[in-house]
Parts: sequence; C-alpha cells; structure tokens
Amino acid sequence: MSAQSLFTHPHIGLGCMNVSHAYGMPLEENQAIEALQAAFEMGYRHFDTATLYGGGNNELLVGKALKDHRNEFFLASKCGMAMVNGKKEINGRPDNLRKQCEDSLKRLQTDHIDLYYLHRLDPNVPIEESAGTLGDLVKEGKIGNVGLSEVSADTLIRAHVETPIKAIQSEYSLWTRNPEIAVLETCQKLGTTFVAFSPLARGFLTGVLKDITELDAKDIRNNMPRFHAEHYPNNLALLNDYLALAKDIGCTPAQLALAWLRAKDDNIVSIPGTRSVQHMQDNLAATQLTLDAKQIGLLDEMINQNNVHGTRYTAAQQAEIDTEEF
Repeated sequence: MSAQSLFTHPHIGLGCMNVSHAYGMPLEENQAIEALQAAFEMGYRHFDTATLYGGGNNELLVGKALKDHRNEFFLASKCGMAMVNGKKEINGRPDNLRKQCEDSLKRLQTDHIDLYYLHRLDPNVPIEESAGTLGDLVKEGKIGNVGLSEVSADTLIRAHVETPIKAIQSEYSLWTRNPEIAVLETCQKLGTTFVAFSPLARGFLTGVLKDITELDAKDIRNNMPRFHAEHYPNNLALLNDYLALAKDIGCTPAQLALAWLRAKDDNIVSIPGTRSVQHMQDNLAATQLTLDAKQIGLLDEMINQNNVHGTRYTAAQQAEIDTEEF
C-alpha cells in the first residue's frame, strides 16, 4: 500500500498534539479551533490526534473544529496510552482499547476513525491481543485501518500476522534515523505506510530555537537530552551548513527537512505539528519541493545519528518504546 492510497493528502498531514499538549502552554479553545479550521481551509486533509493529548481535550478540539467536514478528511487517533488519575498509563488490554475507542468516537463527534493506532506497545499484553482487538474494531466499522506507533520491525511483523497493519508511526528526521535500521524496509515489504512524527526534530530543524533557556517550564523538550545545555550548543553547530543549503535552494529550513523525508521513500507521510498558521502554510508547501541526489547526500552527511549529541530520550522515556536503537 502506498501513502497515496491510504491517505487523502499523500505526504503532509497535521500533527494536532501541540495545540493542547507538550510544547508550552495550550492554546485557548477558540484559538485552537481557529487554527485547526485554518489548516483545513488551506488544504490539510489528514489530521492526527490521540487519547493521550491534553488528557482527551485534543480530540474534543478536533471534533469541534472539523465535525462539519468529517467526510472530507482523513482522521487518525491513538489508543493504549492515556492520562489516568493524573498519571500517564500504557494499557493495551482489549477491554481498555475498546473503551478508549468508544470515548474517542464521542469526543471526535464521529462514528468512525479512519486510522487508529496502538500508541505504545504494552509489555504486559501480547501484541497479537492488542492488534487483534483493533482488527475486530475494523470489522465492526468503528475504525477504518489499524496502526502501531513506536514499535520494532519484529513487533510489526507479529501484529501484521494477526491483522493488516496499514501504518506505522514513529519519530523520523535527519537527527532521528532509527526507522532506517529495519522498520522502513519492513513497511515496504508489508505494504505498510510509514508516518513520521516530529519530522522537524521537535523544532530543531526550523533553526528558530537558538536559546533553550527560553523554553516554557512545561515544555517536554526540557526533559530530552538533545536539548540539554551540555548537548544543544553542539547540535546548533550542525545547523550552519543546513541553513545555508536551505537559503541556497530558496526554501525554508522546515521545507528542506520535509522534502528530505519525502525523497527518502515515497511511502512516507510526515505529520509536522504546529499551532502557527504561517508554519502550517510553509510546511504544506514542502510538497512542491523536490531535492536532487546531490542535495540529499549533503543532508545525509550534515546531520545524522553519528554526529548528533545526546540521546533521543531519557532512560525512563526509552523504556516506554519498542523501536530499534543504533
């Protein structure tokens, strides 16, 4: 299955998380709804949310903003990770996934979700059980396709035996290359679309974040090693040639990062998240940018897993995911 055949808009979707979760203070409800509606109006046709984001509030916002256009866009959400009594909980048990799906449908004001991911692998529940439950929800018409997030190639293969896995969502960008170890190749073999979250390296590849002390106290990047004071200056130095190349090509740094991903594999969909309407427009325009082999080679050498400073996650964060590591 190609990205074109699964998603309404083939290569760029909108990650909705940060209108209400993770990066600084949430937007006020009216501002968030206006931003989501603006994204639809400018041409976004793939919106990605989750049970976890904003403790369910993100799904509420997406539902309120886009319910009148429900049949005109591709809706993705996630289950298996949620805020429970103020604490994040990973729970892939069949009964829990079913309940979360019903709750998501209500919050999103729809009778079906086009793509429903298992947000994280529950180490206490065999992937076959979780995937099988989602496969049953497809048969019942509540979801259109089953996806998995932040899993290894081995987990993908096991799940795919149980029910067709139509999409894998994991972090992928110039500075996070883990999917290149095995998952991208496995996706190609199985006909599974790869969905790249944080394709702009959590804002790093935009070139805007120069001073990490300016981050909001609740910004999740404060707890990510690559943004720590001992690593970030070294990472910033990697941007010099990158920003010069973007200027030479005549595109924004964000567009360069998104075009690199598309050039890597036509089966890749990117879902950059932003609350800025201007950034939404810039990102969507990246679909018009095509890089040549020389430019791709330069980018591969400029920023990669061998020269980036700091790990992607802390040990506690790493324990929550199932992806291969270099």
